[in-house]
Amino acid sequence: MPPRRSARQQHRTGQLGSSSQPILIPDSPSSIPVDSITTESTTEVTQKPSSIAILPSKLASQLPGLTKKGVKLLQFKQQQLQSPISQIHQLPDFCDPKDSAYPWLKEAVDATLVFAQEEAGTAVCISTEGLILTCSHCVAECPEELDMDKIWWLIFASGQIVQAKTVKWDAQRDLALLRIIAAQSPLSSPPHHSLASPSLANLSHLSFPHSTLASSPPKPHTRLLCVGHPGSEDLEVSHSGVQTGYDVLHLSTGRFRGYAKGQDVQDNSEIGALMHDCWTYWGHSGAPLVEMGGGGLVGVHSSWDDESGMRRGVGWVAIREFLGDFKDEKLDLE
Repeated sequence: MPPRRSARQQHRTGQLGSSSQPILIPDSPSSIPVDSITTESTTEVTQKPSSIAILPSKLASQLPGLTKKGVKLLQFKQQQLQSPISQIHQLPDFCDPKDSAYPWLKEAVDATLVFAQEEAGTAVCISTEGLILTCSHCVAECPEELDMDKIWWLIFASGQIVQAKTVKWDAQRDLALLRIIAAQSPLSSPPHHSLASPSLANLSHLSFPHSTLASSPPKPHTRLLCVGHPGSEDLEVSHSGVQTGYDVLHLSTGRFRGYAKGQDVQDNSEIGALMHDCWTYWGHSGAPLVEMGGGGLVGVHSSWDDESGMRRGVGWVAIREFLGDFKDEKLDLE
């Protein structure tokens, strides 16, 4: 059997993205003109919006870009992530809170996001300003499908809902970069029932949890933590509607198993060049792979090989090159 991706729902029941305007307060950057640089496999927006807008703490039952089912799924995922029994809160089972690496791992968990629609994939925030890294095929499977104006709904591990736009997309590396343009406040605030004109001010000061790229590539057999969205529907059976029972975000550990022999580490267009053995499922694409020793982000999961069962991903070298080309915002790449 051929290699198989693990991100997007095979029988989509409604798309998350929408070319409609995001929910933004007046005078926020909802339609900033940008200059785009487009090649056969890479698209990038070069202008940075001036601020992040506030989303109401209580969202309406109808949201742009989401079906009614999609809104309910968004709310369900938020509730599950905020549940005290969610598996996302079981990091102490993997690392002693007294260990020096624990704060790094906790930050990586907190920085993980899920896309709102079912089986859509995972992402990780990599800057305090709200830059989000994921796989390109979580955003678009091909250049013809890509819409840089599409608004995406995502949810942090904490349950905080955000909206983001794609600012860079690279099909060959299988990487995409999104920027948060609107977010619920992480602090308690009065509910707002109007989506058209929320009264709160811009969150230009807001700082998001983020996972820093490691200073160097992982060594062979380095222990890894994977934080990913396994999805609620079993896509391995012949009929739809069978539930997996997995949590919205799942923690798993494994080891870095090197790179596929003969494969260009910068070419992950068919299957990821990085190899690892953390447990993953459909929806894990874009899931961060971080060193258990606290060294930082060393890859993102992207796919798996049906023949060998080996999990695949996009490695440190490809991520660094991809982010190094992004010049309009400071990133810690040291």
